[in-house]
Amino acid sequence: MAQGPPTFQTSQDQRYVPDEDEQYFAGLRGAPGDDDLWPAQQRYEDDRYEDLADPEPWPDDPHRDDPYRRSDILVESHTDPTGWKASGPAQPPIPDDRPPAEAVSGNRLLTVLLFFAGLATSVSLWLFETQAGEVGDTASLMLAAGRITGLIGGYVLFIQLLMMSRVSWLEEWVGARDLLRWHRWLGTSLCVFVLAHIVFIVYGYALTAETGVVEQGWTIITTLPEMLSASAATIILVVISLLSIRAAKAKLPYELWHLIHLTGYLVLLLGYGHQVATGANLSGPFASVFWPALTALVISALVWGRLVEPVWLNLRHKFEVAEVVSEGGNTFSIYIDGKHLEKLPAQAGQFMRWRFLTRNGWWQSHPFSLSAAPNAQWLRLTVTAVGGHTQRLAQMKPGTPIWAEGPFGVFTAQRRTRRRALLIAGGSGIAPIRALLEDMPPDTIVIYRAGRPDELVFRGELEELAEQRDAWVRYIVGSRTDPGPQRLFTPEGLLGLVPDVSRRDVYLCGPPGLVEAAVTTLRELDVPDSQLHLDPFEF
Repeated sequence: MAQGPPTFQTSQDQRYVPDEDEQYFAGLRGAPGDDDLWPAQQRYEDDRYEDLADPEPWPDDPHRDDPYRRSDILVESHTDPTGWKASGPAQPPIPDDRPPAEAVSGNRLLTVLLFFAGLATSVSLWLFETQAGEVGDTASLMLAAGRITGLIGGYVLFIQLLMMSRVSWLEEWVGARDLLRWHRWLGTSLCVFVLAHIVFIVYGYALTAETGVVEQGWTIITTLPEMLSASAATIILVVISLLSIRAAKAKLPYELWHLIHLTGYLVLLLGYGHQVATGANLSGPFASVFWPALTALVISALVWGRLVEPVWLNLRHKFEVAEVVSEGGNTFSIYIDGKHLEKLPAQAGQFMRWRFLTRNGWWQSHPFSLSAAPNAQWLRLTVTAVGGHTQRLAQMKPGTPIWAEGPFGVFTAQRRTRRRALLIAGGSGIAPIRALLEDMPPDTIVIYRAGRPDELVFRGELEELAEQRDAWVRYIVGSRTDPGPQRLFTPEGLLGLVPDVSRRDVYLCGPPGLVEAAVTTLRELDVPDSQLHLDPFEF
C-alpha cells in the first residue's frame, strides 16, 4: 500500500556539453557559470517596485522569498517587455547533453504507402476482371462505380478494425495521435463509400431492369442472399458515424458512446457474408488470396490486442487498489498495487484503460493516464470527478481488483526530437504532464493553466521535480476573460514565456479548447508538427 509522498529518482550527471543551439541560446541567457542574471530574473528586479500596485497572486506562498524557486504564478505586466510579471526570481537553466530521439515521420510515410498500395490492389481486382468495352452505357457505368466503391468500402472497413485492435506494435510504429486522426478520417470515408456503393448499385440495376429505384432497392434486399444482414450493417455504420460527430458525442455519456462504438465489430460480421455471397470481384485467382489474407490479418490483430495481451497483462500483474488519496477539490489519486510492476512495459505519459471491478462499475472501462512515472512499488492515476462513475471511484476500498489494458500512447519523452521541451497542461491534463516531467531534460518549462489557485494539483511535487531536474513551472491562473489567460495563447504571450519555443518539443494535454488554441498559436510561431505531441484518449 502506498503511503507518504513519493520519492523521485533523478539523473545525477547533467554536465554542460555545447550543442548546435549554443550560439542561439547565448543571446537569450548566459552559459552556466556566468554571473549575469537570466532575463526573467532581471525583469523581475526591474519590475518589483514598479508593479507594487498589482495584486499579489499567492499571498500565502511560504516560498515567495526563496531566491532559488523554480515556479511562479504569472500575471500580465504593463511594464515588462514580455508582458508577464512573476512573483519571484529565477536562475539560469542548464543545457541538456542527451541526444534527441528519432522522429517517426518515416514510419508514418511507410504506413501511408502500404495503405494506398492495399487500396490500389483492392480496386485492381475490378480492373483486371473487367473486359474492354464492358462499360458502355449509363447502367454499366453505375454498376462499375458501385462495385469499385464497394471494394474500397470493404478494404477501409478492414483497416478501421485493424486500427481498433489496440495491438501495441501498431501504435508504437505510427503513434496514437496519427492513428486517432486516421481513424476519424477513415470512419467518415467508410460511411461515404458504403452509401455510394448502395446508391450506384441500386440505380444501375434499376436502369438495367427499367424499374423504379425504390422498387429495385426493395427487390435487392428481399431476394439477394445476405442482403438483410448487409442492410443491418449499413444502419449500424451510419449510426456510429452520426454519433461520432463531436457535437453529438459531447452529449452522450462516455460509457454509452463507447458501447455503441464497439458495435462496429458487428459491421464486419454482418457485412462479410454479403461480400462473399454477392461480391462480383472477390472470387478470382488473386482475390481468393488477397481478401482471406486481409481477413486473417485483421482477426489475428483483434484477438491479440483485445484478448491475448489483456489476459496476459492481468494474470501477470494482478492489479488492485492500494489507496485512494484526495488531492483537493473534486480531484483524487488512486494508488495501484500489483505483482512484478518493474516488468510493466509502461512509460511516463502513457495511459491505460482501467476497469475497476466494483459492484456498480465492473462493466465500465475508462482511459486514465499515469500521473507519476511507473516504478516497482506502485502506479498512480489521478482522476477528476465529472460524472457518476468517477465520483464512485473515490469511494473504492483498498484491495478492489482491477482489470487493465495497455499501456497505450506515445506521449512519452522518447518521442522528443529536440533537446529542450515545453509542457502545457490544463485541468486534469496535468496528470500525464506531471509524470512526463520526471523523464524530461533540464531546462524544461511547464505551463499549467487553471481557473483558481485551489485547482492547481501537484503543486508541491511539480516544484520539487523542477528543483531536482532544473526545470521551470509557470502557473497561469484566472478565468478566460482575465488578461493573463487571454494573453497566454497569443504569439506575443507565448514568446514572452518561452522565447525559444520553436526550438522545443511541445507536449500538450488538457481540454480541447485549450489544446486547439495552443496548437493554433504554436503553428503561427512556426513550430513544426513533428515537435507537437498531443495526448489523445479516444481509442
